Order: sequence, then C-alpha cells, then structure tokens
Amino acid sequence: MADLSQQEWQEQLANDTNAVLLDVRTQDEVDEGHIPNALHIDIFLGQGFIDEVKKLDPSKNYYIYCRSGGRSGQACAVMNSIGFENTYNLMGGFSEWEGAKTN
Repeated sequence: MADLSQQEWQEQLANDTNAVLLDVRTQDEVDEGHIPNALHIDIFLGQGFIDEVKKLDPSKNYYIYCRSGGRSGQACAVMNSIGFENTYNLMGGFSEWEGAKTN
C-alpha cells in the first residue's frame, strides 16, 4: 500500500495502463458525485466487501478512494492482506479531489 498525494495519485493513475479505480464510500456518498469509471464497493459491507474484492484481478493496480482517505487506507490494508500487491490510497480523499467528477 502506498499513500499518495492528490497530485501523485492523478499522475500515476494517468500513466498506468493496468489501473482500476475503486470507490469504497457508501452509496449515498457515491450518489453525490464520484470519479468517472470507478468501481464501487462499500467498505462498510464488511465481509461483503471482502467477498466482492476477491472477485477482482489481483494482478491489477488499485487506486482506492473514500471521502477523506481513512476508509480507503483500511481498504488497501484489507486488500493487501488477501493477496493484492499494488494498492494506492488517495490522501485527502474525494473531498479534496480536483480532477474529473460526475454527480
């Protein structure tokens, strides 16, 4: 897991051909806006989150965000513990995101 600043995250994501964007916020938060092309798996699903993550390709690079960076950090740790090697946490989360958004 790596904690990346907003700028580092955007630059690395833009140049990564093996990237998957993952939003771990609640559905209500996602409904208020999200980063385009992000998968959504709510970390508050607990075991359901783990079950859904296990369906993903562990060879991909996962760029993970939540509202402020806390839950996405937890998601990175969970994913690392079940075999995902490349997880990147967006420090400051969606609340500080200045890139493209949908709402």
